[in-house]
This record gives sequence, C-alpha cells and structure tokens, in this order.
Amino acid sequence: MTAAPPSAPSTAPPPAPAPAPGGRSARRAPLVLRNRAFGAVWLGQVLTQAAVRMFQVGVSWWLVAYAVRDAAGLASGLFMAVCTLPAVVLAPLVAKAVGRYAHRSVLRTAAGLAAAAAAVLAVAAQAGGPPLAGVYAAALGLATCQAFFDPCLTTSVPELVDDEDIEAATGFELSTQSLAGLGGALLGALAVDRAGVAGLAAGCAAAYLGAAVLVATARFRSPAPAADGAAPADGAAPGGRPLRRILGELPYVRRILVCFTAANLFTAAVFVVVPLYTRSVLDGGGGTVALLEAALGTGALVGAFTGTRIPGRPTVAGAYCLGLMAVALALPGLAAHPAAAVCGLAVSGWCAGAVSVRFVALFQRLVPPADKPGFFAVMQAVLGASLPVASLVFGFAGDVLSPRALCLIQGAGLLPAALALALLGARTPEPEPAREPAPDAAAGARGGGR
Repeated sequence: MTAAPPSAPSTAPPPAPAPAPGGRSARRAPLVLRNRAFGAVWLGQVLTQAAVRMFQVGVSWWLVAYAVRDAAGLASGLFMAVCTLPAVVLAPLVAKAVGRYAHRSVLRTAAGLAAAAAAVLAVAAQAGGPPLAGVYAAALGLATCQAFFDPCLTTSVPELVDDEDIEAATGFELSTQSLAGLGGALLGALAVDRAGVAGLAAGCAAAYLGAAVLVATARFRSPAPAADGAAPADGAAPGGRPLRRILGELPYVRRILVCFTAANLFTAAVFVVVPLYTRSVLDGGGGTVALLEAALGTGALVGAFTGTRIPGRPTVAGAYCLGLMAVALALPGLAAHPAAAVCGLAVSGWCAGAVSVRFVALFQRLVPPADKPGFFAVMQAVLGASLPVASLVFGFAGDVLSPRALCLIQGAGLLPAALALALLGARTPEPEPAREPAPDAAAGARGGGR
C-alpha cells in the first residue's frame, strides 16, 4: 500500500522469548544484526523491491522520454497498470501458495524466476531495440513474482523473529519499500539514460539473483502445524476459512482498508505524474527523475522508522498523515519549482512510511494467526485494486491536462479518505488483539463439526 494500513489482549501470557546470544548487549543491537536469518531475508526483500522499483522508474522514463512520442501519458499509465495487476488478480492463488508451501521455497522461487525474466529481457534488448510488447511482458513477469514474494515475507515474520520483535521486524520490512524507492529510483532513470533498457534489465536480474541466494541461506523456524493436519480446501485461506470471510469478520480492519484503497486512487498516481512533471514542467532528464523519486523514497524510509513514535491511535494518526500528504502532493501544482517538488514528495513519502508501519503492525496483532496468509494476500489485493485504475486514469489525463493540474487533483482526492479515517477513529473503539483458541476449545470445535 502506498499508505499501508492491520484483537483484546490475550488472557494467556505470551511465550517468553529465548535469550539472545551475547546477553544484554546483543539485545541492544539492531534486529537485522542480532537475527541473521531475518537480516538475510530482509536484505533479500530490499534487493527484490529495489529491482522492481528500478525497473518501473526506468521503463516509465524510457516510455516518456524515448519510446513514445504521442500519448506518452497513456503508455506510462498502461505500463504501471500492468505492474500492479498481478497482485490483484492472483490474490487467491498467492494465499494458497503461501499457506501450503514452505515460505523459504516460495520466496526463493519467486526471486529466481524474476531473475530469469529480467535476464531474458536484457539479452533481447542487447540484440536490438526492445519492442514495447516485450517490455510489458517482462514487467508482468516481475510483478507476478513480487506478488508472491511480498505477502509471503510478511507472513513469515513470526517464523524469523520472537513475538517481542514483531513490530521492529515490521518496521524493517516496511522500510524495504522506502529503500527500494530510494536506491531503485535513483538508478532506474539514470540507468536508462546511460545503458538503455538492456543495462536496466541486467541490473534487475543481478539483484533478484542475489535475493534468491540470500533467502536460500536463511533458516526459518518450523511453523506450527494445522490443528487437524488437513490441507486447506479450494477457495479457502489456510486454516480452512474462505477468503471472503476473513475481512467479513474483521469490520474494523475492513473499514481501514476501504479508506486506504480510496486514498491509493490518488497516491499511486505519483508514479505516473513524476516523469510527466519532470519532462513538461521542469524540462529535466533522468537525473531530475532520480532526484524526485529519491526524495519520495527518503521520506518514506524516515517515516517507516519513526512511525511508531507518532502519538495517538493508528486511525487518528493516519487521518492527520493523509491530510498532510494531501497538502504535500498539491504543492508542486501550486509552485512549479524543483525545490517545491522535492519537498512535497519528501513529506508525502514520510506520511506514507509512518502510516504503513503503524497499520501493518496493528494488523499483525488483530488478525488471527491462522488467517494471516490469506489476509495479507487479500490486503494486497484490496489495496492494489486501485492501482491499475489510478495508473490508467491519470495516465490518460496526463495527455489532456497539465501535470500541475494532476498534482492538485491528487491532493484534493486525499481529503475525503482522511476525513473518513478520522471519523472511524472517533466513533469506533479499537478491537483487542486476536489469539489462537485454546487447544481444548479448538478440539471441541473440530469435534462438533464432524
């Protein structure tokens, strides 16, 4: 999610975490250093999302600046729609795969296949100018692999860290998108200007291959077996619950997701607007695109690590952040200057990162453990459903309206979502954390169903 959004305290005490090797000093070390398995997987996610972001930024700039003369906005919007469609369409399949197969295998396979797809495009582009159809096909393949990788890693967090480290792990995991936006965006447009699509694809292939190796070296804890040992039924999330019932039984979470889905209709458009704004308003090149994307990524990175320090309930904090983001996204439309664009995108990124870590950490506690594989796939699909629509609509509008007008539309569109989130926080008490049913209760429930 662009502004990613996530049970009453358990009556049973949480299991005592195992003492960290090295004593008290080890506990003060950053999580990615004192937990090598999580550190390896987290770094693998950094590489995969950096690669896909580099590819998206690079190809978007290539379409606007080199490949398409007329209807460049629509071509860029269509490309971004292709990049976001698999997460929506494949959500049920992702949920089944994440729940049925070993998480390390899913992560390793997704990264390996993405490396192969990028390598094929690099070879084809080196042989000659890459056709648009080939670039779009490669984008679809990379997005499909990422659609499996991201929710699988989110679901795997409890297999990599102790319960007391879940929120810290969530912060590191969400910072991945920020690091990817920073590193990948810095390299994407510059790589296209200097090495073309072939060099861009080769860099992506190397990053995905590195991620596959890192995941293969990490050791995952064995997940708790299903209560009855049965495999999920077709159409059901792991644990035997149909996907449609997961959100149906979590009304508080469902309303939050609706607010952020509406917000994503306008925040996701930034990836289409930035190249158009750079070319038409700032008259810049790949370096300017890199600067603007880096401002967005840097802000999101800071927000991911500081989001837990924002006071108040997540819904209230989220409403304020969406309101601030509305002003920040509109700023480049009011002042056509590079400094205004950099400041607006940096503040927007901070809001997105801060909101994401608060809500995903909340979701980790509100969603019953057995439902998490299905839930995070559904969450990705619900939030992602707005992304292809936003990309196409703003891409088409970019050929009709000025990029400055698009910035103002983005800002105005966020205000209703911020208001709805504020009303939800004012009127609805926050539910208590979910927990697994006691073994005797679970056994009784199974016995009654036979």
